[in-house]
Parts: sequence; structure tokens; C-alpha cells
Amino acid sequence: MKRKGFCLFSLIIVIILSGCSSNKMRLFKKSEILMDTMVSITVVSESREKAEAAIDRAFKEIKRLEGLLNFYSEQSEISEINRNSGIRPVKVSPETYDLVRISRIISEKTGGAFDITIGPISGLYDFVRKKRPSPQEIQRLLPLVGYKKILLNPEERTVFLMKKGMEIDPGGITKGYAADRAVEVLKGEGIKAALVAIAGDIRCYGTKPDGGDWVVGIQNPRTGKGGEVFATIRLRDMAISTSGDYQRYFMEHGKRYHHILDPATGLPAHGLISVTVVGPLATYTDSLATAVFVKGLPGGQRLAEEMGYYVVAVDRAGNIHISDGIKKRVSMILDRIDVGSEQ
Repeated sequence: MKRKGFCLFSLIIVIILSGCSSNKMRLFKKSEILMDTMVSITVVSESREKAEAAIDRAFKEIKRLEGLLNFYSEQSEISEINRNSGIRPVKVSPETYDLVRISRIISEKTGGAFDITIGPISGLYDFVRKKRPSPQEIQRLLPLVGYKKILLNPEERTVFLMKKGMEIDPGGITKGYAADRAVEVLKGEGIKAALVAIAGDIRCYGTKPDGGDWVVGIQNPRTGKGGEVFATIRLRDMAISTSGDYQRYFMEHGKRYHHILDPATGLPAHGLISVTVVGPLATYTDSLATAVFVKGLPGGQRLAEEMGYYVVAVDRAGNIHISDGIKKRVSMILDRIDVGSEQ
């Protein structure tokens, strides 16, 4: 049985306004529970009515995408694709097709470190009941994992999973994709600056009313051993996403089992405890955060940088690694993370 857990924020929005701003632009913010997490949209506008109308339309778009892309909903197009694996191609909406197409491209670029066909394996883990699959269960289902077995037909706009039992789980890209789509809605409504935050996936554009950048705090992956935030980063016309082993996990005999799985092994990726990726689009920061976490350092960081994205990563020893291209925008609060004595 598929089980889902409420996602926690791994990025913390820090909005500080200057008291000397003389223009009429103000911040308006609204939050809702969508995609099994807290979604917050903040816009800059001179009119409350205009701001609220735009925000409501953006929320409507996110909710529509949730209906199409939800791995856990039997009514979603993703579930329809999965039910017909090895049977027939499924005609889908432009958005679902676009998401699967982009996912396959990212899989190719990352050598399979990001792979939405991880569905059969991810469904074996239950982080609420603290259950994990046996090595035998993983080995039995691993042959079903492989992005190259996704067949796309752009003319018919169909998706076909070539082997019976395959499942696509787009959880590692859906929230970023939805944040990008929400931003496009806001721009279409005439909003000149905004920030969309879907759990650990954020996309912003423009500036705050005082002309300053948006500021986002990166959560300490071991909050019980230090402050809540270990760094802040200034953003303008950028997206940011964080993946960490502290978001959904359980402990067993002193070992942490988390939700970021290596598609090659079916096991939780080992080597990093937090990865934040910064760049133009949330669709890519979301999926690349997973890919970098799986690939580790330095290979994962180098891959992201080659694609025009930057990385802030924390390794298992608590050392913090930052791409040169983003260092000027990062303000450190902690020099390293106290990771304790975990295995």
C-alpha cells in the first residue's frame, strides 16, 4: 500500500522589510495545505484585491497539478500511467507529459541518479510505521527501475512504461514544477514580484518593496544539535530546493533510513545529509537536489554546476561545501554541522 507523509519545510523564508520604503507596494501572503505540505505564496502589490486574486489563481493551478501528478491518488494521471505499465500507452495532459519528459531528460543528464521510475522501490518504505524492505524484496523489484524504459510519443502525447509492474513516482520534481507553474500564473496576473514556497522548493522573482533581495534560510539538518538555520541566502529571480535525510526518516539500531533512494541500489543514498541547489528554475533545483544527494561530492556538485546550478551541501562529517558561483550570496551562521555519532 502506498503511504504518504506530511512534508516539512527544509528552507525557511526570512522576510525583512526596511522601514524607510516610501513606495506604495506592500507584501501580501497566503498559505494553504496542498501537495501534502504547507504552500505559501507571497506577492508584492499596491492592491490587496489584485494580490489576493492572483494568489488564489496560483493556488488553483497548484491544486490542479496535484490532481494530475499525485503518486498516491488513484484518480491521478500518474496512477493511470502506472496501472497500464506493460499494457498500453496512456494519453495524458500537456502538463503530465511535460513533467515526464523533463524528468527523463534530467535522468539522462544525471546518469540515472534522478529517476522517477523508482516507484516500485519507494513504495516499499513506510516512514510512518518505520518499516523498510528486505534486501530480497529490493532485488526482486530493482529490474523495474530504469528511466530508459519510459516510452514517450510526442505526437500522440502518450506515456508508456514498457515493463509490467513499473511505476513512476514524480515526488522528487512535482513540487518544483508546480512552483514554476505558479510563478507563471502570477506573472500573467500582472504581479511584478513574488515568492512561491512549496515545502523545500521555492521560486522567486523581482524584489521586495524596499528593493532588497528575498532571503531564505537553509535549515540545520541536525536541529537538535545547533541552531534552526545554518546559513541564509539572498535570491533574486532564482529558485532554491533542499533535499535532506532529516525530512522523512526513521532510526533503527542507530542507523538512519531516509526517503532519498539511490535508484541503482534501492537503498537510502549515503554520503551527504543535506543538499541545497540554487538556479533559474525550481523544476531543476528540485530534481537536481535529489541527484546531487545520490551522486555525492564532488561529482554531483560538478554536474549541477555544468547545468548552470549551484550547490550548498553538508556531508556526513558535518562539513559544508558551497559552489564558488553562489558564495557571495550566502551568509554563514554555522561553520559546520554537529552530526553527533550516527552511523
